[in-house]
Amino acid sequence: MSILFPQTAAAHATDHPDLERDLEALAARKQAWSTLPIIRKIELLEELKRGTANVAERWVQAAVRAKGIPAGSPLAGEEWASGPWALLYGTNQYIRTLREIARNGRPRIPENAVRQARNGQMVVEVFPSSFYDRLLLSGIHGEIWMEPDVTPENLAENMAAFYRQKNPLGKVALVLGAGNIASIAPLDVLYKLVAEGQVCILKMNPVNEYLGPFFEEAFQPFISAGFMRVVYGGGEVGAWLCDHALVEEIHVTGSGRTHDAIVFGPGSEGEQRKAEDRPRNPRRVTSELGNVSPTIVVPGPWTAADLQFHSENIATQKMHNAGFNCIAAQVLVLPATWDQTQALVDSVKSCLRSLPNRKAYYPGAADRQSSAMKAHPDAELLDRPGEGVPRTLVPEVPCGKRDDFCFTEEAFGGVLTETRLPGADAAAFLKNAVAFCNETLLGTLGANLIIHPSTMEELGPALEDAITDLRYGCIAVNTWTGVGFLLSQLTWGAYPGHARNDIQSGSGVVHNALLFDRPQKSVVRAPFYPFPRGLIHGQAAILPKPPWFITNKKAHQVTRKMTYFEADPSPLKLPSIFISALRG
Repeated sequence: MSILFPQTAAAHATDHPDLERDLEALAARKQAWSTLPIIRKIELLEELKRGTANVAERWVQAAVRAKGIPAGSPLAGEEWASGPWALLYGTNQYIRTLREIARNGRPRIPENAVRQARNGQMVVEVFPSSFYDRLLLSGIHGEIWMEPDVTPENLAENMAAFYRQKNPLGKVALVLGAGNIASIAPLDVLYKLVAEGQVCILKMNPVNEYLGPFFEEAFQPFISAGFMRVVYGGGEVGAWLCDHALVEEIHVTGSGRTHDAIVFGPGSEGEQRKAEDRPRNPRRVTSELGNVSPTIVVPGPWTAADLQFHSENIATQKMHNAGFNCIAAQVLVLPATWDQTQALVDSVKSCLRSLPNRKAYYPGAADRQSSAMKAHPDAELLDRPGEGVPRTLVPEVPCGKRDDFCFTEEAFGGVLTETRLPGADAAAFLKNAVAFCNETLLGTLGANLIIHPSTMEELGPALEDAITDLRYGCIAVNTWTGVGFLLSQLTWGAYPGHARNDIQSGSGVVHNALLFDRPQKSVVRAPFYPFPRGLIHGQAAILPKPPWFITNKKAHQVTRKMTYFEADPSPLKLPSIFISALRG
């Protein structure tokens, strides 16, 4: 019973007879979905958009209450952006792709969006993909790097594999939902439905099962047609579903332990099976399993304003959603000889202290923080005693201490550590940082890189070489990998190649709205300077303090307006969004 959710019990669970009926209904309709005309799939997605807009306000209010966010707080912007906005934006991208497949047989890639990296890899720029993208997220760029043997000549043969089949077979997929970010579960379901042609049974995570009724309402057209079901329960329900004969594939967002329990089984027998790579569950299992996320800070000629802005950037990477993110920054990788290193650390601490501590709503946070303190008694608490689970800074862990808790365990909460690496100059430091992240830190889901424009110019090709060499599924330059999660044109998942019995950050991807079959990683880039300060430095982007920053005073207003814009785009809605954004 406890193999999937050992620390959380569901408030209510769907009973076995109802689960059986749900699976039988999905199995009866799986072939109908697989062969459903694309135009009908688009119609269902349009209905999903209307349903999502209808539940958005109630959805966000429920999440704000559950996570202890004060009424009227800008932090509600997190729930708008990573909840209904992300689902609406992703739905729009899938609609766009399906329309192109209906017209052309495959998604359309403009010729000028394709380039080759220095090592010969094919790179496709996928964001911005519209006029509105360029306006609302000015200066943000996203690209997907393909597996090395994908070329411009065979790209078409490596896109939208499901839609290249003449008579695709339907399947029933089980999606085990995440308990932290609201849009993870519905976006995972959408990927299974649209990209892989599978009907879905979504089991809600007990932590956020309160969202289930909103998903049921938004997805009602799919549910009524027999293409989706939403069910509830803890580990016992999850284990029962994973073993059911009608479930043909599984996707899980969670921990490596959850994955291993599904694939190899619990207890000592499961450990033995894992050691021998002898799976108990023969199904295809895709997964997103978290990460010890690094933020590499490259030395450069930073000003006091740069230190302030990027300390807010780093604080956001750490404490967005109270730190309960699979790609929350955990290790600051800093240059040992940079004269600004300590100033940056002090600025990050000051920024975190200026923000109130938040409710540790996700189970186990206190235990994980306690484990970090046990490993590092010298850690600095950034909150006063009695203020919940204290945010914690672990100072200067030696980079050679490869078995350190902070390098090998995902803290999943408010624990941030730092390590300092040698390097006579920026190029040497960056090379050392890439090697450290690849060889020492657990996981390959996401890595952040902060670098001054003049340092970029100084490094020249060495910067692209570093991005090439980083073995992560998403790399964010001057922003946070969470932005890569939000932009559904990009892929989301681990760097490919993990063995089944050493799964680390998981296997497979989701989002990937252009339906690339063989992506390697995504790279998202943002301006180093916010607007209007960037104008002084010749930066064309007009992105002010980003709405995902935890220090943005108007985040709740901006992201709410962006949500309803995505539900029904209109140029008439843009001025109000821009005014709120400039006041953030």
